[in-house]
Amino acid sequence: MTRIIAGFAGSLSIHVPPTGTRPTSDRVREAIFSALDARHDIPGARVLDLYAGSGALGLEAASRGAARVDLVDSGSVAAGCCRRNAEIVRKAAPATSALRIEVSASRVQSFLTASTGHWDLVFLDPPYDLDEAELTLNLAALVVRLAPGAVVLVERGSRSPEPVWPRGIVRDRSKKHGDTTLWWARETD
Repeated sequence: MTRIIAGFAGSLSIHVPPTGTRPTSDRVREAIFSALDARHDIPGARVLDLYAGSGALGLEAASRGAARVDLVDSGSVAAGCCRRNAEIVRKAAPATSALRIEVSASRVQSFLTASTGHWDLVFLDPPYDLDEAELTLNLAALVVRLAPGAVVLVERGSRSPEPVWPRGIVRDRSKKHGDTTLWWARETD
């Protein structure tokens, strides 16, 4: 069972696709959001959750004050879970909230190529077996969609190499959490 950790939707359970996804553990999500909260990167942010699965990362950001969240996953079951979970979070939002949550059932590269949006916070949590070349293409397509100073967080298996950062994104740091490595990066001018 996966739950939203904190914010207005804190402790609510969300659906997880029965197969084909690898949800970010509660421990890793807590580490991610503790760091983001400390940097004040969430309130009012436009958030993009690529390879969303259940949408847990993007919806956690929504619960903590993000203004807009886009959840993207090509799997029909995962996109359906994201839609159900988005509705759970929307219903928990304060009546005065202007929160927008959109779900796109499309391939990440197609979404990024067609998009006109700009984001302040981006989560990329692809399957660990995703080809490194595809991840590099995703990051390159993402650069023109980043707001100034945007934070990009890539979650990969600890045995995976460091992502190839395109011009416009620079690594801040990395942190291992068991079998998971989090790569933190920022948009640069």
